[in-house]
Amino acid sequence: MVILRNINKSFNGEQVLYDISVEFEPGKTNLIIGKSGSGKTVLMKSIIGLHVVDNGKIFYNDRDFVSMNHKEQRNLRKEMGMLFQGSALFDSLTVEENIRFPLDMFSTMTEQEKRNRVNFCLNRVNLDNVNRLFPAEISGGMQKRVAIARAIVLNPRYLFCDEPNSGLDPKTALVIDKLISDITHEYNITTIINTHDMNSVMEIGEKVVFIHQGHKCWEGTNVEIMNSDDEALNDFIFASDFAKKVKERNIDQSSS
Repeated sequence: MVILRNINKSFNGEQVLYDISVEFEPGKTNLIIGKSGSGKTVLMKSIIGLHVVDNGKIFYNDRDFVSMNHKEQRNLRKEMGMLFQGSALFDSLTVEENIRFPLDMFSTMTEQEKRNRVNFCLNRVNLDNVNRLFPAEISGGMQKRVAIARAIVLNPRYLFCDEPNSGLDPKTALVIDKLISDITHEYNITTIINTHDMNSVMEIGEKVVFIHQGHKCWEGTNVEIMNSDDEALNDFIFASDFAKKVKERNIDQSSS
């Protein structure tokens, strides 16, 4: 579990996050949604320590991340997996070398153990026999799955995904959503996903937090979100054709 208590963050005197408190639950896909510039990326970067918050508390289970020194935070980061927007693979490294990179940095495994772990993770994301290929030699969807394999190679307790479907076609995006959801449930990971994709919200949004102009304006499930009376949230979700169709379907079913 990741718990935020009264998080505030400013840059050069301009406040970006306002008194945000929320609990992200293990074994669930926890989504942070909001328009571009809403503060959701700053919030995620604050949670993992890339931004130092002005005040507030960030707990990883019962451990206060904010009060930790650099060494303690580094040790905690070994329990985190990161899936970056655009995959962020190293172009000059093969698929295998990309996935084993965290193992080389943080583990004491033997070479054979590393190879076995890489192959296990590749198999888990339904990729086999691509070890020696370079990122440029595989599709965008395959690159994203390689990035997921790298994110889980250290058996993380916490998984952070920044716009995981960015640049993907809708069909491939659904595959990535399902893969992230399956891995979250299978390993009981606390997964936190930044997204503005309403398809993802409706497919895997077990807990959804809506950020608007730096404030947490709403939280609930992907079922509850369609009945929200928050004006800013409704403006956001019904800009999506998918969400409009779901709303229309729900109205039709309730009137029949």
